[in-house]
Amino acid sequence: MIAASELQTEYHFAQDTDTRFSSDTDFDDPDGRNAVIGKGKAKKGKKGPGEKGKGAGKGAGRMNGHHQENGMENVMLFEVVRLGKSAMQSVVDDWIESYKHDRDVALLDLINFFIQCSGCKGVVTGEMFRNMQNSEIIRKMTEEFDEDSGDYPLTMAGPQWKKFKSSFCEFIGVLVRQCQYSIIYDEYMMDTVISLLTGLSDSQVRAFRHTSTLAAMKLMTALVNVALNLSINMDNTQRQYEAERNKMIGKRANDRLELLLQKRKELQENQDEIENMMNAIFKGVFVHRYRDAIAEIRAICIEEIGVWMKMYSDAFLNDSYLKYVGWTMHDKQGEVRLKCLTALQGLYHNRELNARLELFTSRFKDRIVSMTLDKEYDVAVQAIKLLTLVLHSSDEVLTAEDCESVYHLVYSAHRPVAVAAGEFLFKKLFSHRDPEDDSMPKRRGRQSVNANLIKTAVFFFLESELHEHAAYLVDSMWDCAAEILKDWECMISLLLDEPLPGEEALTDRQETALIEIMLCTIRQAAECHPPVGRGTGKRVLTAKEKKTQLDDRTRMTEIFAIALPALLAKYSVDAEKVTNLLQLPQFFDLEIYTTGRLEKHLDSLLRQIREIVEKHTDTDVLEACSKTYHALCNEEFTIFNRVDIARSQLLDEQVDKFNRLLEDFLQEGEDPDEDDAYQVLSTLKRITAFHNAHDLSKWDLFTSNYKLLNTGIENGDMPEQIVIHALQCTHYVILWSLAKVSEGTSKKEDMLTLRKQMRAFCLMCQRYLTSVNTAVKEQAFTILCDLLLIFSHQIVSGGREALEPLVYNPEASLQSDLLNFILDHVFIDQDEDSNSTDGQQDDEASKIEALHKRRNLLAAYCKLIIYNVVEMNTGADIFKQYMRYYNDYGDIIKETMSKTRQIDKIQCAKTLILSLQQLFNEMLSDLGPSFDRSSSAFCGIKELARRFSLTFGLDQVKTREAIAMLHKDGIEFAFKEPNPQGEGHPPLNLAFLDILSEFSSKLMRQDKRTVHMYLERFM
Repeated sequence: MIAASELQTEYHFAQDTDTRFSSDTDFDDPDGRNAVIGKGKAKKGKKGPGEKGKGAGKGAGRMNGHHQENGMENVMLFEVVRLGKSAMQSVVDDWIESYKHDRDVALLDLINFFIQCSGCKGVVTGEMFRNMQNSEIIRKMTEEFDEDSGDYPLTMAGPQWKKFKSSFCEFIGVLVRQCQYSIIYDEYMMDTVISLLTGLSDSQVRAFRHTSTLAAMKLMTALVNVALNLSINMDNTQRQYEAERNKMIGKRANDRLELLLQKRKELQENQDEIENMMNAIFKGVFVHRYRDAIAEIRAICIEEIGVWMKMYSDAFLNDSYLKYVGWTMHDKQGEVRLKCLTALQGLYHNRELNARLELFTSRFKDRIVSMTLDKEYDVAVQAIKLLTLVLHSSDEVLTAEDCESVYHLVYSAHRPVAVAAGEFLFKKLFSHRDPEDDSMPKRRGRQSVNANLIKTAVFFFLESELHEHAAYLVDSMWDCAAEILKDWECMISLLLDEPLPGEEALTDRQETALIEIMLCTIRQAAECHPPVGRGTGKRVLTAKEKKTQLDDRTRMTEIFAIALPALLAKYSVDAEKVTNLLQLPQFFDLEIYTTGRLEKHLDSLLRQIREIVEKHTDTDVLEACSKTYHALCNEEFTIFNRVDIARSQLLDEQVDKFNRLLEDFLQEGEDPDEDDAYQVLSTLKRITAFHNAHDLSKWDLFTSNYKLLNTGIENGDMPEQIVIHALQCTHYVILWSLAKVSEGTSKKEDMLTLRKQMRAFCLMCQRYLTSVNTAVKEQAFTILCDLLLIFSHQIVSGGREALEPLVYNPEASLQSDLLNFILDHVFIDQDEDSNSTDGQQDDEASKIEALHKRRNLLAAYCKLIIYNVVEMNTGADIFKQYMRYYNDYGDIIKETMSKTRQIDKIQCAKTLILSLQQLFNEMLSDLGPSFDRSSSAFCGIKELARRFSLTFGLDQVKTREAIAMLHKDGIEFAFKEPNPQGEGHPPLNLAFLDILSEFSSKLMRQDKRTVHMYLERFM
């Protein structure tokens, strides 16, 4: 029994009066070092499990001369278990026969087996076994332990050791099972083994401690199984006894009653002995080793106590044992915390045990909830799964706050965590159905069972306030709630049908959320892979998954081919809803339009898209329309002609309208009408959006756009958005022309026209770099960088020599303008570029967005340096900003330096030294020739030189020429400018040698002399 005084109020564990044998519950003595092994119930003349029973038994005194022979038998036993090829039962049966013949010899074999399984080369002799205490034997074995290598069988790698642990554990389990009816009660074998394992588990040698702890825990597990069987047999015997005793006196068999009483007495004695053994192992091994310094040993203890509590819950499932699992959930090693959670999952999975877990749950629930955010993802996943099982047991255990801390994990980037959280969310919010729903006939649409569940998903999505991540929510719940998420008929009904009497209609915001979730479910069903950031690329689908994918695509096409036109008609004025709805055809199986005779619905869809194009000017909507046409205009399908005609009619109208409006607009001169400007911009937006995905070359948009851009330069008052879209549209014209020329089917005149247009457009973009409007300048710069890269010398690579006439090398003036743009618009302070006044949060968001834009501009220019489109020495102006703007652009500048060094080491070195020279000159102009070398400016240049030096790496042979050239340029610069005060004074730049010295460690020994001689020429 557990004494009440042993339970401290701090932990509030209930007294368990049903415990059949004692356990360590003394909080003042957590190690259990003062505990008495056994319950003191052993029969007269019996030895406790901690004693060795020397000299007892038949084989005592026969050990002399057997030590070599024993060694051979022991090696055989170890080898058999190591190889794991023999049937374990036959191995154990052979040992039992040996034990019956001479138990000391057999037991010595078993002892040596455990010693050898620990990786020890020593052998316990018969003399040692008879005359030495366990502690002396272990000390002797420790001395003979080969500690040259830290490996031992349980930790060794390689195929021969792969199955050792499982074979070792199996051997112990089979040994106890085969001995359970006689040998384990002989007061000798088990006492000796438990005593040895207890001693080994307290050893300083890790191998002994690890192996013996595993053996002891598996031995305990096997004994728990024996105790459980004894308990069942005792209950059965008791029932038989009661049944016999309750019979009428005439029918009662007294001799049978005597037999049953005797049997029950024997079973009780055996039970007491088994409990003594288990107490000895628990207090002698578990209580000390569950907090061992080695994580693997702690994990073994926790894993096995979980098995005991699950296997024999009547004896072990109480707070006296559960507390060890609870405490160990705070372990610093993830593998141990993981074992705690898996052990608890085994208990919570059985609903019959829930009542016994209530106190533990209330005490340790907060810790389990916090483990859902564990730094080890595997632990977090199992913590969420455990909370899902807790949720099964009772809805009242977890508070709303507990649940919310799990809910938000559905948006986690780590998919297993998100899926586990999705299952938790599903169990909590979606699995409570009204029993009447199952008995009623199945209804469709908004009357179906899923309607309320879909609404719940929408409400949850809106409340989570992560409105850009519907795809992650859908992916998290896909495995457990696919039936609900793929009920597209119900979703359509919720959007199109009138609400039922007494039903509350969806709000506009809820409809938007539902459409977004619906799009994500269709994408997930069609693509069968998680959203960006989850998973490592596309996995290969199984045959079953491929069939499901095809079936889903067929079904979604059949449903939405009919419903989509109606949805577009209802929400045609809502840009956000329309943008999402227009993406649906990208996932259709277009063949079904023909095979399902749905052409009239296709015509309805095309009409709706046309109306949306004419109605909207929002870029996202127009691009969605363009992509939808692109998806539908697939020459593989018979619907191509029908869609192509509709597209051509639409574009004809838009281009004609644009040319007509543009002519009137340009004739208005310097005072254009605002309505006319809006009409021109709206039409130009539509054409630009379509030109992105469709070839509009036959409409000759270059001439009209170039005329518009030229007028903008001459008058200087062209609206910003018109110029931006005209630049973008002209850019698309050039790219589509290049695509046609690259195919090799065009005429020579087409190439000459493209060359002329491209150069004229580049000149136009260069002129717009000096515009007063920042957005226009950024657009012109980005397009210029793209065109210069596309039409650089790289264009002829890959066997495209025919495109040689199109190669365009920028003139010095253009290179200078591009560099000046970068210096003026990228290397600026945050405050200069921030113009947000909508509160601190918006200001932070705008700062991040502005920085992202500037990083893109810098990356575009750095590509020109890397691909040798502009002179490499222009990179000096970039490289010199490395330290000052390290946080914002350090990664981009470092990568640029690395790439330029790969192209030309010497030229890269010249560029680096040039950037340092520029900084030095700037410092001289600011501080004058008599500056202080301890000034922050000079120290900053030295630090930059040190950083540059580190980028050269450790291979001096590879960088030899570059480093030598760098020193040559540096020395020449240092002596270049004579001192105005006369020859007797040092040169103005002499201090630059101090900066140059940062690179001297990279010089090879023979080059140092050469550099020194070169330096002396200037002295």
